[in-house]
Amino acid sequence: MPDGGGPARVRIVESLAEVPAAAWDACAGSDNPFLSHAFLEALEASGSATAKTGWLPQHVLVEDADGRLLAAVPLYLKSHSRGEYVFDHGWAQAYERAGGSYYPKLQAAVPFTPVTGPRLLVRPDAPPDTVETLIAALIEVARAHKVSSLHVTFPKRGEWEQLGAAGFLQRSGQQYHWENRGYASFEDFLAALNSRKRKQIRRERRDALTQGLEIETLTGSALEPRHWDAFYRFYRATTDHRWGGAYLTRGFFDLLHQRLADRVVLVMAREGKRYVAGALNLLGSDTLFGRNWGTIGDYPFLHFEVCYYRAIDFAIERGLARVEAGAQGTHKIQRGYLPTPTYSAHWVRDRGFARAIENFLEREREAVAAEIDELTQELSPFRCEGP
Repeated sequence: MPDGGGPARVRIVESLAEVPAAAWDACAGSDNPFLSHAFLEALEASGSATAKTGWLPQHVLVEDADGRLLAAVPLYLKSHSRGEYVFDHGWAQAYERAGGSYYPKLQAAVPFTPVTGPRLLVRPDAPPDTVETLIAALIEVARAHKVSSLHVTFPKRGEWEQLGAAGFLQRSGQQYHWENRGYASFEDFLAALNSRKRKQIRRERRDALTQGLEIETLTGSALEPRHWDAFYRFYRATTDHRWGGAYLTRGFFDLLHQRLADRVVLVMAREGKRYVAGALNLLGSDTLFGRNWGTIGDYPFLHFEVCYYRAIDFAIERGLARVEAGAQGTHKIQRGYLPTPTYSAHWVRDRGFARAIENFLEREREAVAAEIDELTQELSPFRCEGP
């Protein structure tokens, strides 16, 4: 336990650069790269997550009497609901129809990143009541800002339960993850599938490469500026088409390369000397996290090969436990990525509005659980029940 006696002190910082990286990472741990000081501060330093883009940092720090960081939450004051992947636009519209101002709101999250991970970052040797202190601090920050609501998105299930016990509304969702059952090779994985799905995947992999394409999986020192130049073109082509603008700046990818190259897994498709598509993954302690995909052409089955099958290849080779393929997409199920629950927790200032949301969430949680069961039973490609 830290040496400092006396009560803990809560502090808010508007820039992660104000927090020593080692102190933050001692709370965040090393399992999930998205919670690292290097990743989160790169979002700020690159201009991706700033007040100008509607993500004003309001990071919560809990320190002991000696100023040692015991716990933290990556927190943002937001003027919109973009880049979150847990959709509350309907809540915002209903709140404003009733005469309230939904924005600004507070968001405890990793910006633009629908990846489950800790949100209540606590040093392993912190006092046992530190989580309670952190949750109480979050609520006090929300009250001090007089915001309509505070949202904690993609926390671990244990945190979700702790937040629920503290009065937060509990929401569930789903993503699609591939689990490694000790496969020795991709063919070993295919052997666990039913015959029809096994043949389909083999055909997709073959057809993806009959278009004169070559695929490279790059990490660490193999990454070069030319790869990032190409990938950013793909990223912009995709985001401009879907959302009308990019969340991440070009400078963010430079910082990612400088700070976390060994945790980047960039899968790139090349036609001759010209790169035409790519997928960005980040490597955790036992998980490969799929993040962004983009292309500047129309290549049948290439998305499946670059995003899903090469990720499985990499996970098997490295002995990783799973691949998280990101948000949305029931098409992932037939490729071995099964439905998995995700969580979020919500503090709403207006109690009447909170009761209405709570009634909705009770029904939604039941529907999500039923859908996960139904999709797994009906669409799982595995010969027996899903792993």
